[in-house]
Amino acid sequence: MLEIPVYVFMGFLESGKTTFINDTLEDRDFITGEPILLIACEEGEAEYNREQLEKCNISLVEVEDKEQLTAEFYSECQKKYKPKKVMIEYNGMWTPEAMSSERMPRRWQVVQVITTVAAPTFELYLNNMRSLMMSHFTDADMVIFNRCNGETKKAALRKSIKAVNRRAQIYFEAEEGVPDTELEEDLPFDVTAEVIEIQEDDYGLWYLDAVDNPKKYEGKRVHFKAVVYKSAKLPKGSFVPGRFAMTCCADDIGFIGFLCKCDSSMISDYNSRDWIEVTAKVGCEYQRDYNGEGPVLYAENIQPTQPAQEDLVYFT
Repeated sequence: MLEIPVYVFMGFLESGKTTFINDTLEDRDFITGEPILLIACEEGEAEYNREQLEKCNISLVEVEDKEQLTAEFYSECQKKYKPKKVMIEYNGMWTPEAMSSERMPRRWQVVQVITTVAAPTFELYLNNMRSLMMSHFTDADMVIFNRCNGETKKAALRKSIKAVNRRAQIYFEAEEGVPDTELEEDLPFDVTAEVIEIQEDDYGLWYLDAVDNPKKYEGKRVHFKAVVYKSAKLPKGSFVPGRFAMTCCADDIGFIGFLCKCDSSMISDYNSRDWIEVTAKVGCEYQRDYNGEGPVLYAENIQPTQPAQEDLVYFT
């Protein structure tokens, strides 16, 4: 029997939940004509177009009190609407317990929790309702900070989320509602340092930035924790120190890293999958696998180390 995916949208009033859901409901890859149940637990400035929902075979159920979210309620929804997908716009002032999967029908499976945040009011809510606000992030798969501007301290926002949820993917949107690509990215490491320290959680960010901007790191030294990858296909005296990364879902995991050149004696005692700490100088060279120039590491020091706290890294 096929599972029914449940998508949960968290966030305070006017954080952009309804707008995000409306945008999702315009995605033809998501809307396939099969019945969808939309449970709305909050009424904000943005509204749903009931006529349009009906045309798309989407049933809207409004909930005013969290006490309504019982096992019986969910069961009745399943019997009445027979949805193939379920979307829940949760009330930001309710604690998450009312959405416990134990209350939902056996076939319902929460596959994604998305939390939206209005960046300008984040600090205000954090100072006044810290416990409630942080509960919105604990189980979130994706956190979207919208209405960002030049004064948005993205590194600080990211750090706040990572403190309670290391695996959450974090995105920023500009005030116009478009991805915040024009604002300079705040990286969680100092690229001007004598040795750039890449923390365990930041490897994915550094990897992507180095791929996009190899010249930024040329001639600089980096220090990071990594897994050894060896192969006879690599040039002699070379290996790849990297990490396993989840790019979008549990079924899409790959190994990411840069070619590292060193004296053979430095790596001879290590096997693939061993954990090491590497200090290396970064070069920018042509590599066939890059289809052009890209980062190449020159190891200066390699030491054994303990595994990272998280096996996987994320691109956030």
